[in-house]
Amino acid sequence: MGLSMATAERWVRRWERQQERYAVGREERFTVMADIVQHVTAGQPSPLIVDLGCGPGSLAARLAERMPRAEVVAVDMDPLLLELARTRHADAARYVEAVIGDAGWTDALGLDRPLDAAVSTTALHCLTEECLRRTYHRMAALLRPGGVLVNADHFTSDHTQPTCIAAHVGARRSERLRAFAHEDWESWWASAATDPDLADLMAERHGRQPSVRHPDGRGGHNGLTLSRHVELLRQAGFAQVGPVWQVGNSHVLVARSPAPGATGIHVVSAEA
Repeated sequence: MGLSMATAERWVRRWERQQERYAVGREERFTVMADIVQHVTAGQPSPLIVDLGCGPGSLAARLAERMPRAEVVAVDMDPLLLELARTRHADAARYVEAVIGDAGWTDALGLDRPLDAAVSTTALHCLTEECLRRTYHRMAALLRPGGVLVNADHFTSDHTQPTCIAAHVGARRSERLRAFAHEDWESWWASAATDPDLADLMAERHGRQPSVRHPDGRGGHNGLTLSRHVELLRQAGFAQVGPVWQVGNSHVLVARSPAPGATGIHVVSAEA
């Protein structure tokens, strides 16, 4: 038996609030991502977009609202979050359960043409470096020439960045927005585990691979710096790689596939 809309709305609403603790400037970040995708896909009658690590459909829903003619394929490995997405944002995307980076995982997406955009928000940091490398290469192969990969996440700072200052700027903004007044990740999952309406889905997720069985639902952070992500994207064959938005350690990182006739790779260096 599926979830009721009331149950899905309640838990997605709580998810949205708790995520504000971690994704500094979250709504602005979503808006920037949509701006990028809409710009790159201008003139496409039905842009094809894949949302990597979609969770309960937060980004997919915003993209669908901004671009109603787009086809969004949203993929995640968590059965509970996917069911919340399918119920609360049923019309926003076609939802697929798959483990990003596993052998043949993109076959499950059922793509019938090259992608116009691949997007992800606060998800790819859970992948190991080797898995991320494979994922970036796979996206580069699936994107059309001139297509774009947009990864919004909190990246680990490297020696070239004023780490403490960036962290302070992000924390102060979150304080002004009262983001820390919301429940955190751990308490969201702890509360979800006590809801009888989610019991079957919770049992299903605990029977999955170790990264899903983690006590708080996370697979951890790979610790990769922004510059390392840029390097991995360059190695995958992307062009025009670099961050286009930043608040604290929260970035929107963009990588574009070479357009037809392009020569070489150009890297936009915009590190703090």
